[in-house]
Amino acid sequence: MAASSQSCGVCDLRHIKKPCIVWCTECDEGLCSDCKEHHSLSKSSRSHSVIPIAEYQKLPADVLKITHTCIVECHKECREIVELENIIRNAKSSNAMCEIEESLVEIAENLKKIRQHQQDNLLTFKEKRKEIEKELKKTRMKINNHLDKLQEDLMKQLNELEEKENSKICQLMASLEKKEKEIGECQNSLLNIKKHATDLQMFLSIKQIEEDVYSKEKKLQALVEGKEQHTLSYQINTSIQNIISDIREVLGKCVLNLIHAT
Repeated sequence: MAASSQSCGVCDLRHIKKPCIVWCTECDEGLCSDCKEHHSLSKSSRSHSVIPIAEYQKLPADVLKITHTCIVECHKECREIVELENIIRNAKSSNAMCEIEESLVEIAENLKKIRQHQQDNLLTFKEKRKEIEKELKKTRMKINNHLDKLQEDLMKQLNELEEKENSKICQLMASLEKKEKEIGECQNSLLNIKKHATDLQMFLSIKQIEEDVYSKEKKLQALVEGKEQHTLSYQINTSIQNIISDIREVLGKCVLNLIHAT
C-alpha cells in the first residue's frame, strides 16, 4: 500500500492531513471518520464496501499493489470487451478460489500430520533410547554376574590350594621341629660322653651313636624328600584375553533404521 493510503484520500485533495480509519475497496482509498460518514450517506457510494484500515493493512503486499481499474478505460477502441466488474463480481466464490482454499486446507492438514509424525518420532526416539540403555545395563549386569561367579569359583580354588599347602608345610615344620629337638638331645648326650665317660665307654658307645646318627639322617632325608618349595601363580584364560581385546574400543553400536511410512 502506498504511503498516501495512510491518510484520508478525500482530505488529501483538500490539502488536509487526516489519518484514515477505513478503506473503501471500490473507491480504492482510505477515509477518515468524517469522510466515512459522508461516504456512507452519499447516493453514489452508500453501497460501497468498507473495511477497517487495520484489516486492509493485513492483506499481502502483492495484493495491495492491485488497484481498482476498468479494462475498458484502457481499451476504448476495442469491441466486445467485458467490463471488469462483471468478471470479478463472483471471484471470491469462483471454482478457482474454492480449489485454492481446498488445496490450502489439504496442505495444512498434511503439515499437521507431518508435524505430529515428527513429534511421535521424538517420543519414539526417547523410548528407544531408554530401551537401549536398559538393555545395556542388563547386559552389563549379566557380564558382571558371570564374572563374579567365575571369580568366586577361582577364589574357592585358590583358598583350597593355599589351605592344602599350608597344612603340608605345617606338618613338615612340626616334624622338622621334632627332629631338630632329637638332634639337639643327641648332641648334648655326645658332649656329656666326651666330658665324663672313660675312653673304654667312649669307644664302645661310638658304634651305637653312629648308628643312631645314621638312622636320624635317613629319616630326615625321607622326611624332606619330595618336599620342594611351592608357590602360587595365576594363569588367565586365553578366552578372557580375547574378549578384552575384541571389546577394547566399543561395547556395541547404535544405528538409525529407516521406517517406511504407511
